Amino acid sequence: MNRSEVIAGFLAQHGFVASRLLPLAQDASYRSYWRIADGPRTAVLMDAPPPEDISPFIRVAMHLAGMGLSVPEIRAVDEVAGLLLEEDLGDALFAQVLTPDNQDTLFDAAVDVLAAMHTAPPPDGLPKWGIPEMVSTATATMLDWWWPAMFAAPGPEPARRELQAALEEMLAPLVAGPSGFVHRDYFPGNLIWLPDRAGLRRVGVLDFQSAAIGHPAYDLASLVQDARRDMPPALAERAIARYLAARPDLDPVNFRAALTICAAQRHLRVAGQWVRLAQRDGKQITSRMARAPGHCCTPRCARQPPPRSPPGWTALCRWKTGPTRRWKKANEHSSSHGPNHWHGAGRRIGDPHAPANGRYRQAAAPARGAQLAGSCAGPHGGGWGPDRCGERALAGGSRRRASGRA
Repeated sequence: MNRSEVIAGFLAQHGFVASRLLPLAQDASYRSYWRIADGPRTAVLMDAPPPEDISPFIRVAMHLAGMGLSVPEIRAVDEVAGLLLEEDLGDALFAQVLTPDNQDTLFDAAVDVLAAMHTAPPPDGLPKWGIPEMVSTATATMLDWWWPAMFAAPGPEPARRELQAALEEMLAPLVAGPSGFVHRDYFPGNLIWLPDRAGLRRVGVLDFQSAAIGHPAYDLASLVQDARRDMPPALAERAIARYLAARPDLDPVNFRAALTICAAQRHLRVAGQWVRLAQRDGKQITSRMARAPGHCCTPRCARQPPPRSPPGWTALCRWKTGPTRRWKKANEHSSSHGPNHWHGAGRRIGDPHAPANGRYRQAAAPARGAQLAGSCAGPHGGGWGPDRCGERALAGGSRRRASGRA
């Protein structure tokens, strides 16, 4: 049987005969989600064809539901086929319903749910989200996807080694910090507002299948440093203060440093991941690429780090910006080394002074891919070169559907 026949049989088995499937927004995996219309009751179908594994979703859903949180109730499942029927929590994604008038209420509720998730004992069997995992994922997405889209050349091994070393140095303080359950993608596109429910249940939590054991600052960084939208500084500070008030066991200074560290790593990883989703998977991605927090990765960063900047911050920025003299000298010899030579890769991203090698600046990315050359190596400050580096990066991408997961 083909996939459509497998799905039809699964739906018929559970009372959804000849029902229409309406597509919901995609996530960052091979899974797809479908709202079932014309059925005996509302439901959402998760289609996760092998080799996708839906057992982590089931395990974490049971854990969160057991805490009394609002997650989609699982109605039916076929783990072998990778099919699951779940409760339809509606369309009121935080990303769609947030306004200046309600943002305090919604973010307060999201922070309260996050603190509850983090303070409960985690379920058994969760993978680790530690330094090795954070280094390898950020390095892979940046060098395997973002770099080729930016420079039209493979990421050189010296760059990979330098980035790995910078990330390891920056992430090292997390080892001494707290560790526990982390959602790993806790941002407004994965939260649904359920005002008819009470307390913590007013926040519906989605896409938790990648939950792991890691530093709790990672989830709060995902919420207040969301790459997809501008976060008012006062709102971000309110959320951080509320979280710390709910966690008197944490050292506020160390936690805020960890928050900055996790945000920098996440932005690096997400920037490359969005290129991968557009190029490899052909997915429609929102137009705004990740921007590193605060001064991160601007030329000023390496010379004048933010106050209380965590260890390794300057190392990461050195990787991002690079000394002007080194790149001027390298550019003089770039023609003799070819495009794959580390010193021939033109301007170091974010350095407004180093001359750009035209072969990389003008290189065209594949269709629906990231048009990063020219949009991320501009002369301005801000996270990734220009103030909003990458807003034009995903040429051809369209806005996600309002009724679905981000």
